[in-house]
Amino acid sequence: MKLDALFFAAHPDDAELCAGGTIYKLSKTGKKTGIVDLTLGELGTRGSVSIRKKESINAGKILGISVRENLKIPDGNIENTLKNRLKVISVIRKYKPDIIFLPHFHDRHPDHFHTHELVKESAFYSGLSKIKTPGLKAYRPGRSFYYMQTYEFSPNMIVDISDAFFIKMRAISCYQTQFYNPDITGPQTFISDKKFMKFIESRAEFYGFKIGVKYGEPFYTEEHLKIGIENLFEI
Repeated sequence: MKLDALFFAAHPDDAELCAGGTIYKLSKTGKKTGIVDLTLGELGTRGSVSIRKKESINAGKILGISVRENLKIPDGNIENTLKNRLKVISVIRKYKPDIIFLPHFHDRHPDHFHTHELVKESAFYSGLSKIKTPGLKAYRPGRSFYYMQTYEFSPNMIVDISDAFFIKMRAISCYQTQFYNPDITGPQTFISDKKFMKFIESRAEFYGFKIGVKYGEPFYTEEHLKIGIENLFEI
């Protein structure tokens, strides 16, 4: 299956947190969209691998994605090795996405910026025909976008997710073991604090305000964006 957009994430729930509204909007408009999680999230303080898998499947259904895969790279040990590059290259060549999304390189979690390095390099090498992957031909996505996680950066694109924000939050809520849930006991973490969900909403409101809408999701691309004259008059 060819995809229009493919989102790479270090852990199940990263894509939903950072780009869930954009994922849903793409799917809703008929774009074939997928998520590739690099790890199973096995080092997560709360929950388990089997529960996290079920949570990610349910979240994907809410967002309307066409495919979700897990590369089973060890959590906490995402290395930019030939073995791991070939895993990422193979999935890019398999789905031939027009665009890919990946974490920004500036972030608190080592897995996140290591994912950036691994995916960015793999996307380039995926276009080299002398790098062989059985049954798959060379292919390079047309454009890459970086999404925001814990640390902020100066975005050069903000997607209006006003009509998708609550769908995004529904997808996030599928990860009942990871985020605030008064019915689940367990160790408290950075993301299980009730204030974390408020932070997610506040950030979406902040970036929405910047473009004159209720909610927004920020991204950065290193390539120049082409716009038409008519876009200059959009307010």
